[in-house]
Amino acid sequence: MQQHIKIYFLILCFTLLLPSLTFAIDVQLSGIKVTDTTDNLLLSLKVEGAFNEKLKEAISNGIPATFSFFINLSRERTLWANEQIIELKVTHTLKYHNLKNHYIIKKSWQNNKPVIAESFDEAKKMMSEINDLTIIPLKRLQKKSRYRIIAKAELDKVKLPFLLNYILFFASLWDFETEWHAHEFVY
Repeated sequence: MQQHIKIYFLILCFTLLLPSLTFAIDVQLSGIKVTDTTDNLLLSLKVEGAFNEKLKEAISNGIPATFSFFINLSRERTLWANEQIIELKVTHTLKYHNLKNHYIIKKSWQNNKPVIAESFDEAKKMMSEINDLTIIPLKRLQKKSRYRIIAKAELDKVKLPFLLNYILFFASLWDFETEWHAHEFVY
């Protein structure tokens, strides 16, 4: 009898562990590009692989998804520690409007002005890209100095009502966090 209990316990453990392994999301940043205007330093990047079927289903059921982007700019120095210039956190939030059958995207760095997307593919593209985000005025940078921008993205933890957290324990499968990606340049 004790042997059967151990076997059932092992089967239960593998059953609970297996979904987290099969639904693991391989998300990464790509296309990191630093440009400038006459006045500002700009950053563009893209998140790849962020949307799996479970996340798409959750969004279609009215659960909003928020991507947070963490961006750090530092000046590299040879004999001293690197100088931290700026730390930014910007967010993109996606919500499906069931009655109007469209998606609403709000970006914190664009004053959370709602942008409407008619299709999920269009909404996914808007959520996954940052184009020409102003990082810092160029007058704050030193000429001929080496700088480093590091960035990462994460899907904010889904916040469900108290009891649903216990029923929908698999909601953590929607969470992701990319590795830090670096881009170095000389101004």
